[in-house]
Amino acid sequence: MSTTNIDATTAIAPSAHHDAEDHRMFGFVVFLLSETVIFLSFFVGYIVFKTSATDWLPPGVEGLEVRSPAIATAILVSSSFVITIAERYLHRENLWGFRSFWLLTMVMGSTFLYAQAMEWLSLPFGFTAGTFGGTFYLLTGFHGLHVLAGIVMQGVMLGRSFIPNNYAGGEHGVASTSLFWHFVDVIWIVLFALIYLWQ
Repeated sequence: MSTTNIDATTAIAPSAHHDAEDHRMFGFVVFLLSETVIFLSFFVGYIVFKTSATDWLPPGVEGLEVRSPAIATAILVSSSFVITIAERYLHRENLWGFRSFWLLTMVMGSTFLYAQAMEWLSLPFGFTAGTFGGTFYLLTGFHGLHVLAGIVMQGVMLGRSFIPNNYAGGEHGVASTSLFWHFVDVIWIVLFALIYLWQ
């Protein structure tokens, strides 16, 4: 009778573990949906403010420089393809390939943040420069925090790859981290179009 109980426990355990993993991913998707709602509310607010304002840009500002943000955008968007390659290496159990492209994704994300910081330092207006100044820094800053959070998550996943056999049984957070990064990239594409292309 005890043998039967042990066999039943052994048979049920993998399925229960799999269900737990599925629930974690489902919860993470719900979290991303809630983040999407927050960003959408910001986008709608930005559009309403811009279309109803008589003097949208701060005094003395004719428009934003697009070239440098466009280059930073290209780097960030390209990092989505890089992190996908890293995932594929992990699926093939090639840890060094995974680490190389995962680290490259982190470098590209950090480069984007650096470019954004340099832009902030060079801008002739601050957070209190009217509605545009407030919404500009709020939107880009809030997104920048998400990029930073994504880089930290990637750093944790990279560090875990050096634990022996840690990724032998699955991805352990790599898939959710990659999904978060794609989310961050898509949000920035919308932001770039709203702020820099629609002036």
